[in-house]
Amino acid sequence: MLEMAQPNPEGLDAARMTGNAWPSTKVESPKCVIPLAALISPILPHPDVPRLDPRCCCSCCCLIPSFGIGRSKSSLSKITSLYASLPGVPCAYRKMGNSISTTKYNILTFVPKGLFEQFRRVANLYFLTISILSSTPVSPVSPITNVLPLSMVLFVSLVKEAWEDWKRFQNDKAINNSSVDMLQDQRWVSVPWKNLQVGDVVKVKQDGFFPADLLLLAGTNADGVCYVETANLDGETNLKIRKALEKTWDYVNPEKASEFKGEVQCEQPNNSLYTFTGNLIIESQTLPLSPNQLLLRGCSLRNTEYIIGAVIFSGHETKVMMNSMNVPSKRSTLERKLDRLIIALFGVLFCMCLIGAFGSGLFLKPKYFYLGLHGPDLSADMNPSNRFLVGLLNMFTLITLYSPIIPISLYVSVEVGLIFFFYFQMVKFIQSTQYINNDLHMYHFETNTPALARTSNLNEELGQVEYIFSDKTGTLTRNMMEFFKCSIGGEVYGTGVTEIEVGGAQRNGMKVDEARKSANVVREKGFNFDDARIMRGAWRNEPNPDMCKEFFRCLAICHTVLPEGEETPEKIRYQAASPDEAALVTAAKNFGFFFYRRTPTLIYVRESHVEKMGKVQDVPYEILNVLEFNSTRKRQSVVCRYPDGRLVLYCKGADTVIYERLAYGTNDIRKTTREQLEQFGAAGLRTLCLAYRDISSDTYENWNEKFIQAKSSLRDRERKLDEVAELIEKDLVLIGCTAIEDKLQEGVPSCIETLSRAGIKIWVLTGDKMETAINIAYG
Repeated sequence: MLEMAQPNPEGLDAARMTGNAWPSTKVESPKCVIPLAALISPILPHPDVPRLDPRCCCSCCCLIPSFGIGRSKSSLSKITSLYASLPGVPCAYRKMGNSISTTKYNILTFVPKGLFEQFRRVANLYFLTISILSSTPVSPVSPITNVLPLSMVLFVSLVKEAWEDWKRFQNDKAINNSSVDMLQDQRWVSVPWKNLQVGDVVKVKQDGFFPADLLLLAGTNADGVCYVETANLDGETNLKIRKALEKTWDYVNPEKASEFKGEVQCEQPNNSLYTFTGNLIIESQTLPLSPNQLLLRGCSLRNTEYIIGAVIFSGHETKVMMNSMNVPSKRSTLERKLDRLIIALFGVLFCMCLIGAFGSGLFLKPKYFYLGLHGPDLSADMNPSNRFLVGLLNMFTLITLYSPIIPISLYVSVEVGLIFFFYFQMVKFIQSTQYINNDLHMYHFETNTPALARTSNLNEELGQVEYIFSDKTGTLTRNMMEFFKCSIGGEVYGTGVTEIEVGGAQRNGMKVDEARKSANVVREKGFNFDDARIMRGAWRNEPNPDMCKEFFRCLAICHTVLPEGEETPEKIRYQAASPDEAALVTAAKNFGFFFYRRTPTLIYVRESHVEKMGKVQDVPYEILNVLEFNSTRKRQSVVCRYPDGRLVLYCKGADTVIYERLAYGTNDIRKTTREQLEQFGAAGLRTLCLAYRDISSDTYENWNEKFIQAKSSLRDRERKLDEVAELIEKDLVLIGCTAIEDKLQEGVPSCIETLSRAGIKIWVLTGDKMETAINIAYG
């Protein structure tokens, strides 16, 4: 059994002083039991303002979950938590299951909630009021004329809602009953997803989906690496790289995995897909956890035979489910306009009835004997002695009489129609199930995916679209990056002409002929470059061969790409987090700097023509630190050690952030490269700047201590890592820049032209430079 960890006295005292944590001991008291608070929390508020733990019904919880993962001899690998008992809190901590539900209703809430949704429509509420009034003695008409049409509309609408929610239930049921291998008694047992709980150890096979948010322990690929597709979360088809901690690489088979015992301290469940902060305590060693070790529910495993993972968040506490909202009540623009129209008509109706009621109370007098206003059987609405009551009752009578001014057929005709003479069906339901779902123009042949209308409430919105918001990469473009041009030391290399340049010339009435390709030009996926000046070792004859060498080494070393297959230039395959990185490494290979192997600490590059023409040597570079790219930093850096002991930081990123960190005294190359960046951007190319810096051993050792502290921090880890990175990413020497082409999808110009003729405005979101975005829009 996993033994309970004992509290650290120093950490306990510090926690008591700061008020950020409670004692971490297990007691047998039947009082409230809640998860152990982590010693450091990046999300703890002021101790006087408690925040609810989503898994606890009390209002005193302000904790970070801390749980153990391990195996007992006779039970499943369940969560083993450290607990703290707080006096006076009458609730108990309950484990969360992995079952999910995305339905809008259940058996108990369908009728009341469904009726509530229907009576949110002003028309239905109005007809309900008229139906009630027509059932009273003041009504001169039969209630059946109002009750029957209203009942029909409500019945058909509820049936449609029930059918759509039933489809959601069936989808949830299929997902919850999907099977996954779970570790039990030193063997893998197939169990439904819904039976998983936090702490279970599972095995996910290639092309399978992750059943919960998992901590990656091990995989069949070397170095504990696996590839993940996150298309279901963010639409990105690029494979993401996830890497297990080196301490857990051995837990590949069930016998070894059953020996795993550890404790995880992590942040509360949240909806941030790209952040995760935690620590894994294993064998008295604390290891920092990051998003690189987290496998999110909804993602799928690619290019990996299988992985072993431990459930961290399950069910509705997973990040994807915390990003999902309750099924909204969707109402079309037509329905909202009808509501406003009915309110206006009701205002007219009310004025008419008010005038009639006022007249009946004003002009009903005893002197009009011929109206029979005397006698014991005189009704209240004809009694001249109480004119206010006469006016009020006549008001209701007139409302029922004038009610046809708002015909119920207004909604009946929208919701319902006669289909095929005898079959009475909903028009919008038929549109969604028979037309939209079966539309061959919306069928994607490559993935065998038809269109799927999840609701029929918004069909008419399709013909009223005014704006289209789209991203660029992978939507308007093919997301197939090709190394096209570059600038090294202020000199531009590459002779190609982009399709954006061709399109711009055609708009100006000019004809552009693409440069003639060399007879022996190299062309492969990710590389569409031709310039004999630097190909096949010719860069040695350039005016700046040392700068060319740094440029190629930066491409070959500063990345997180993983090689696969045979270690030959012809058969090797690169797995990268983005096609840009794969294109840059492919370019380095074609320039004679062939990256072919990666270990946890080394990168092997086969360099050609460095010492002399024709000479090839394998050079191992020790990777000391990787400062990863993110949307805030807009750059990536690698600290490496050459075989001769030289320490170098290579950095690549956006020109705006690289130029801010350049050393003084390189104004000429900075100005020249800036102009070339603008030229590349005008040609529709994606640009990156490359730079490097030599580092002394003392400088690196001092900086590395701060880096390790920041990487192990639970509080504001990302911010601390960024601050530490700023300390070393300075005084850089600019090497040059790269220019990558991402061609437009086929048919994009004609599609945009058609949408423009229809009066639809198109907005495109892109991270490109301004001039690049403008020229791509023209193209």
